[in-house]
Amino acid sequence: MDYVLIWAGLMAFAVFAYVVLDGFDLGIGLLFPMIKEPEDKSTAMNSIAPFWDGNETWLVLGGGGLYATFPLAFAIIMPALYAPLIVMLLALIFRGVAFEFRWRAETTEGMKLWDLGFTLGSFLAAFAQGIALGALVQGIDVVDRAYAGGWWDWLTPFSLLTGLAVVIGYALLGACWLTYKTEGALQHFCQRAAWKLTWALGAMIAMVSIWMLFKQDPYMKRWFDYPNYLYLSPVPVCVWLLGLYLLRALRKGQELAPFLSVIGLFALSYFGLCISFYPNIVPPQISIWQAASPDSSLKFLLVGAAVLIPTIITYTAYSYWVFRGKVNPKDQYH
Repeated sequence: MDYVLIWAGLMAFAVFAYVVLDGFDLGIGLLFPMIKEPEDKSTAMNSIAPFWDGNETWLVLGGGGLYATFPLAFAIIMPALYAPLIVMLLALIFRGVAFEFRWRAETTEGMKLWDLGFTLGSFLAAFAQGIALGALVQGIDVVDRAYAGGWWDWLTPFSLLTGLAVVIGYALLGACWLTYKTEGALQHFCQRAAWKLTWALGAMIAMVSIWMLFKQDPYMKRWFDYPNYLYLSPVPVCVWLLGLYLLRALRKGQELAPFLSVIGLFALSYFGLCISFYPNIVPPQISIWQAASPDSSLKFLLVGAAVLIPTIITYTAYSYWVFRGKVNPKDQYH
């Protein structure tokens, strides 16, 4: 049994779960300035109130799991991406503070200030995640199994583009979530916003995918060498078809289908990224086997994961089931 491959799959799943689950509530923060009515703002925030802190569990699991199971990758990636990751963590903290203190604001000006904090924290967290992703995709300089790059290597036009792509993707997730969870004027606004954001995200996916192919030779070979392109061509085709289905669902006024379609777009894009990376965990030269802990450690950790991960999944599914349905605008978080 290949324990390294099992843990690579578990870490990939944890990252994807975080991106999807925390992505839509970060997206609501990004949409906040465009929601004009105070009641609609409260409704939007109430739609994620039972979930937002639990969604971030997957970030803790992904970071802790990477440290325990792929310590070499952790030791290389962290120094390379200290700046964007620190910004992301501080933004998530500030966003959580704004989320809680908004409900305690005694004046309209105070509530507006915390609304700004909620939006700013959401934007910085999403943008920093995208920049970190772009910096990892373009490759990290490694010499003698240690980071050999500079302090600003993460900041490039490509990483800025991926940062913008993640912001747009999260905003689309948030808009589709609110389309599913709300009614009336707020739902109509989110449907219109989702329509525009779908086109923007499609453009971002195309630009990032094409530019990525020229960042490293292995990416180009993986997708265009024979017979790879025969096996992998369904991925971009499915992205295109799912994007069309998303637009059709929005045009018809469907509620759940747009949200599930965006999750599908994220899943296909993430799958394409994993295909490009494999077998590396730190492009272009550190593979998952080189970065992994000994098999004895992976076996021991797998016992804990066999209990922890199903528990988190069960709790998450139960919470979404309990708070299913439309949000009542009259309900209050506290």
